[in-house]
Amino acid sequence: MILPKERDPRFITLRRGGTLTDSDHHLLALWAATCAEHVLYLFESVKPSDSRPRHAIEQARAWVRGEIPMTQARTAAGHAMAAARELRGAARYAAYAAGQAAAVAHVAAHELGAAAYAIKAVRAAALEGAGERDGRLECRWQRDHLPDAIRDLVLDDQRLRNDICWSVFDC
Repeated sequence: MILPKERDPRFITLRRGGTLTDSDHHLLALWAATCAEHVLYLFESVKPSDSRPRHAIEQARAWVRGEIPMTQARTAAGHAMAAARELRGAARYAAYAAGQAAAVAHVAAHELGAAAYAIKAVRAAALEGAGERDGRLECRWQRDHLPDAIRDLVLDDQRLRNDICWSVFDC
């Protein structure tokens, strides 16, 4: 579970009664796509002919550019999640990261799902005894790639939801 029981209005768009601007929603989607793409090789090295996770990341970016409707990105998210189900370990988590990234178009709070699953993928792919260290490095890499406009929002979200995100944001 990566979503809180009660929705944070900071992750609900203005037109739906929250405080999230469209531009910040787009930045969240792009950052989530960047996090997922950073670990996509962990899926593609196991399933090179399965394009569903890569397509989901592409759809997230296409949604930001206004090229597709939210529903199309959400559908791609579901397909990426389906690609993950038959796998275990790093490949599974990398596919889930891609699915979560595409799902940001539908629910902005999925941004942490993409980041958390990417960290879990790196931890799972690490050499024995290096998972925690590699996970912290991935967390720092993600933070280094946060746009300034959403940095405080995401860092606060990580603090608030760290416990339900397997404590991966302790970096």
